[in-house]
Amino acid sequence: MALQLYNTLTRKKEAFQPLTEGQVKMYCCGVTVYDYSHLGHARCYVAWDTLRRYLLWRGYAVQYVQNFTDIDDKILNRALKEGVTMEDISEKYIAAYLEDMARLNVKEADSYPRATHTLDGIKRLIHELEQKEMAYASGGDVYFRVRQFDGYGKLAGRTLDDMEAGRSGRVDAPATPEDTKKQDPFDFALWKAAKPNEPFWESDWGNGRPGWHIECSAMVRDELGNTIDIHMGGADLQFPHHENEIAQSEAATGHPLANYWLHNGMVNVGGEKMSKSLGNFTTIRQLLDEGGVDPMVMRLFLLQGQYRKPIDFTDEAIAATTNGWGTLKEGLLFGDQFGKTLGWSGEADFDTDACDRFNAAMDDDLNTSGAIAVLYELAKELRRVGNIIVHEGKTDADATILQQHWKTLVNLAEVLGLEAEAEVDTGVADGPSEADIEALIQQRADAKAAKNYAESDRIRDDLKAQGITLIDKPGGVTNWIRE
Repeated sequence: MALQLYNTLTRKKEAFQPLTEGQVKMYCCGVTVYDYSHLGHARCYVAWDTLRRYLLWRGYAVQYVQNFTDIDDKILNRALKEGVTMEDISEKYIAAYLEDMARLNVKEADSYPRATHTLDGIKRLIHELEQKEMAYASGGDVYFRVRQFDGYGKLAGRTLDDMEAGRSGRVDAPATPEDTKKQDPFDFALWKAAKPNEPFWESDWGNGRPGWHIECSAMVRDELGNTIDIHMGGADLQFPHHENEIAQSEAATGHPLANYWLHNGMVNVGGEKMSKSLGNFTTIRQLLDEGGVDPMVMRLFLLQGQYRKPIDFTDEAIAATTNGWGTLKEGLLFGDQFGKTLGWSGEADFDTDACDRFNAAMDDDLNTSGAIAVLYELAKELRRVGNIIVHEGKTDADATILQQHWKTLVNLAEVLGLEAEAEVDTGVADGPSEADIEALIQQRADAKAAKNYAESDRIRDDLKAQGITLIDKPGGVTNWIRE
C-alpha cells in the first residue's frame, strides 16, 4: 500500500502524495540554542530522521531543512548571565546539538538556516503582509491581524469563538505594554521594538528583532518555496507556533504552507511530564555520559513507541531496551563474525517477505514498533545459528538464506538508524592481531601433524582465553572468530 501519514491538519491518515513525483520537501522546527538538548529533543529529531530515512529507502529524493532559532529572550538571558554575546551562546549550543545528534545517529539536515541569517526574508515577508493589510505597525512593533485571516485555528481545531470563550472564563492578567499596542488581543508580533541594552537589527519600523513565528515562515519560504510537502515538529508547537506560521505564510502567498503536518508526542519521565520544576529534566549527554545509556539503546527506546504517542522514560524501560539492543546487535554483527566460516561470497538477495512486512508497518504512519518486530525475528534466528556455530563449530542451516537474512537485517536496521558497526570492537585489548592468530593456527597445525596434541591444545586454549574461538572444519581447515 502507499505510505499513509496522519495529517494533523485534517485529523486523519492520508495517502502521501508529494507535490513533485519522486521528490519530497520537508521542514522541521529546530531547537532554540540556549542550552543542551534534552530527551524531548531526542524524541523529536530521531522520529523525523527516521521518516527521512524511510522516504530515502522508498526511493524519494528528499530535501530536509531544519532551522536554528538564534534570536530569543532565553538566548539573551543566558548571554547576559554568562557575560558573553548571543552569538557566543548560539554557536556553543549549535555545536553541542550537532554532537548529540551525531551520537544518536541522526543524519545532518541538508541545510540549517538561522534566524539571524534570514533577516532580509523576514522583513520582506512582513512588508508583504502590511501591503495586504494583514499586518500593522504600532509603537515600533508590527502585529499580524488574526481576525482577518480566514480559518485561523484550523490546525489546532479551535475557532476564534472557542478561544474567546476560553479567555472570558479566566481572570485576565494585568495588561502588558505589548497589549496596549495591539488592535486585538489575538494579534501576535511579527517584529518587536528593541529594548534597552538588547541586540537589535535596523528596519523600516525602527530598531528591533523578529518575532519567533515569522522566523520559521521566512526560512521555509527562502529554503523550500511557498508550499512544501511535510512540516514537522513536536506536539507542543502545534499551537500557537505552527498555527501562526500557517496564518502568516498563507496570508502572504495565497498558497498552503504545507500539505502534511506531522507532530510527535511528548516524553514523560516516570509517568510525569518532563520539566525542570519537577527535577526530572534530563539532557541527552547526561543520559549517555553520566547515565551510561548506549546511544543505540536510546534510539531504539525512542522508536519502540509510535511517534505520535507519548512515551514514558523509566529505568525499567531502558533496561528492557538494553536487552533488546543486545539481540539486535548480535544479529547485526553476525556476518562479520561468521560470514567467513559460512563461506559467504558475493552479494546476497534481500528477504522479500521480511522487507514487505517491514514496509507495510512503516507505511502505516511510521509504525516503527511493528518494523522493529521484523528486525527482532531476523536477529533472533541469526543469534541462534551463531550460538550453534560457536559451540559446535558448524551448522546445518542454509548459508545462502542466512546471508539473505543478515543483509536484510542490516539494511532495514539502517533505515531506522540502528547500526552496530560504529560500536564493533576491532580487537580485544592486548589481544593477538589477525596475522598473529593465523601464525598460531599454523603452529597448531604443525603440532598436530607431529602428534604433539598437548601443544596443539595449549595453543587453542590460549587463544580461547584471549577471546579467539577456533573452528576446525573438514580437510584440515581451521577458521576463527573473535568474540
